[in-house]
Amino acid sequence: MHFVIKLFPEITIKSPPVRKRFIKQLRDNLRVQLAQVDKSIAVVRDWEKIEVTCDSGDQLLWARVADVLARTPGIANFVRVQAYPLGDMDDIFQKTLPIWGPKLAGKTFCVRVKRTGNHEFSSIDVERYVGGGLNQHTEAKGVSLKQPDVTVKLEIRADTLYVVEEQTPGLGGFPLGSQEGVLSLISGGFDSTVASYLMIKRGIRTHYCFFNLGGKAHELGVKEVAFYLWNKFGSSHQVKFVTVPFEGVVSEILQNVDNSYMGVVLKRMMLRAASRVAAELDLQALVTGEAVAQVSSQTLPNLAAIDAVTDTLVLRPLVVMDKGDIINISRAIGTEDFAASMPEYCGVISVKPTTRAKMDRVLHAESKFNFDTLDAAIAERRTQFIADVVADLEQTVVSVDQVSDPQQAVVVDIRHPNEEELRPLRLANVEVQKIPFYSLNNRFAELDASRQYLLYCDKGVMSQLHAEHLKDAGHDNVGVYRPDPAAAGCELKG
Repeated sequence: MHFVIKLFPEITIKSPPVRKRFIKQLRDNLRVQLAQVDKSIAVVRDWEKIEVTCDSGDQLLWARVADVLARTPGIANFVRVQAYPLGDMDDIFQKTLPIWGPKLAGKTFCVRVKRTGNHEFSSIDVERYVGGGLNQHTEAKGVSLKQPDVTVKLEIRADTLYVVEEQTPGLGGFPLGSQEGVLSLISGGFDSTVASYLMIKRGIRTHYCFFNLGGKAHELGVKEVAFYLWNKFGSSHQVKFVTVPFEGVVSEILQNVDNSYMGVVLKRMMLRAASRVAAELDLQALVTGEAVAQVSSQTLPNLAAIDAVTDTLVLRPLVVMDKGDIINISRAIGTEDFAASMPEYCGVISVKPTTRAKMDRVLHAESKFNFDTLDAAIAERRTQFIADVVADLEQTVVSVDQVSDPQQAVVVDIRHPNEEELRPLRLANVEVQKIPFYSLNNRFAELDASRQYLLYCDKGVMSQLHAEHLKDAGHDNVGVYRPDPAAAGCELKG
């Protein structure tokens, strides 16, 4: 297995020291992520590319490596190649024929060569020679330089020939960790999840802050989507998840703030709290999913009034995006189902919310607010690493059994369909059902209550969160399936 990674173009135009730092960061990120796939995978870099190699011929392993590369920030595209010592042009053709010959039957094609180094031949010489050979020795329909059905790609670097088997687009952006960290105010809906993703894609280590307005199910959902974003796009770096209990703040606003200014005041309270959390975490900016005029609190006058409460930089990556575009990104990154099924709780709904907040009216409304309530909420916040979002469940009165041998139970695979397809779960003599996490709450009540169900996901985080939630709701026939590490590799088949 051999992959060649091409850098995001904005990296290549950086000054030499910055470019070197970015490439090193990307290499280090890939080493962390790919070590979780297989410790024998090697990641090496030079001035213009990164190469990933492994002696294994396991195509499932190749697919898992390609999956990691496709969702790692900083990569423009990557190609799976066969690498050979460079010979003469006939040797290049002989190496290309068995790889591309069967793929050309009945199709037009052309050959494209990228070459660096000093050679006795030019790139065009190789294109003509290999193209002519493939045209004569395969069942290709013919050569077409302008609109070919297939493009055969070769790369020659110094004394090495790379025959490109497949090219895949990358995520783009900058390597995670190449920029300073931020605190993202996440609610779990379309906007805040897409905003968080865009920051990660830009190479920014993104921590999460959730304001709990009173809904346990909402907190569960937000933890899931935050974990999903981190696990899929940013697991090379550890980040924190901060929960701030805001029920008391909401109650104070409902009792003492003028109805039309409730929404603006609530957002100002959130920014006050988030600014203090960010300062203690040594983070330089806050991130929100707000877009101009999407709701009443997001008009320009209201956003100005909200921002006036803090000196901390507030970033809004979605500020001029249409809702449809935001949902499209959510769908592409796999968070649409989270957002669509996210439980909602909002205790502050103004009958006639202001769209043109006046600062004197804002200050007057806040003069009736007891700020001891806000201080208490900040003091009572809970901070945990995103990889440990289930740690607090051990302290609850609800216990969830973790089982390594399913026996007569039904194992319910709750992973996202994309993950399940990449690594399907197959257990001998055990019934496995597929119910994605976002459908579980509705569909679990339809299952046979006389049977025991064990929830499964790759790392055991979402399965334990959902099992705890279902058991808390009165379902005693639920647990978690955690296979023995030694057996896990045998159970997840391609």
